[in-house]
Amino acid sequence: MANQQVEPGREEAIATGDAALLPPEHLIDFILGAGSATGFEAVGDEYFGFFTGLCGLRPEEHVLEVGSGVGRLALPLTRYLTPEGRFEGLDIVPEGVAWCNEQISSRFPNFGFKVADIYNTRYNLEGSLRAAEYTFPYADQEFDFVFLASVFTHMLPDGVERYLSEIARVLKPEGRCLITYYLLNDEAFALLEQGKAAVDFPHDHGPYQVHIEADPEETVAYKEEFVRELYPKHGFAIREPIHHGLWAGRDKWLSWQDVIVADREPAS
Repeated sequence: MANQQVEPGREEAIATGDAALLPPEHLIDFILGAGSATGFEAVGDEYFGFFTGLCGLRPEEHVLEVGSGVGRLALPLTRYLTPEGRFEGLDIVPEGVAWCNEQISSRFPNFGFKVADIYNTRYNLEGSLRAAEYTFPYADQEFDFVFLASVFTHMLPDGVERYLSEIARVLKPEGRCLITYYLLNDEAFALLEQGKAAVDFPHDHGPYQVHIEADPEETVAYKEEFVRELYPKHGFAIREPIHHGLWAGRDKWLSWQDVIVADREPAS
């Protein structure tokens, strides 16, 4: 970046680092859960390593985050994406989107954030659409890389399928996506049976199981075989292996949740 034109505000933000851009703790707790301010930056740095190491993200590429919250995963990218690169964040929480636009977009004009007009009993009572009928506000083949962290862990199958279809639409041919899950396979079921998992899913609904029957989207786990079938259905090839997470009590893991990286297959 030394020989590139620095956009207004970028030089100051790079010099001061992420500390000047950290959201207020009450907003972090509201969107991400109580106590999430602890380790806020570490989680961002962890995922940045996944974007570059697992997904080969390049500084000039166009990136979409679905579920951008308060910018936890966007902030490390402000130090990485060049002015030729671009970041778009999409989220259902108006307060989080407003903070990101005020504090991040004002310093980095190639970073933008939009509210998804999706109804949610906790975060967006004014939303008019359901996830299963939502269309991302972006053009076809607009992005090189799309990622979702802890989004499908709060969505039911009709919403997951719709989002995968939309991710495929907005990705360029051979673009990549990274999505996290709670995946149920033989190993996970054995660990759940042994009581080693940090969260359990006692309510079985076929392809998925939930933690709380009365509030199914609070925490959702999917049968791995079901998820594996969804990817080719929507034009994706999973990069093996799937990176299984610590949540189930494994001895070997990459992150807390299970991580799937996939490639958008070229149009035939």
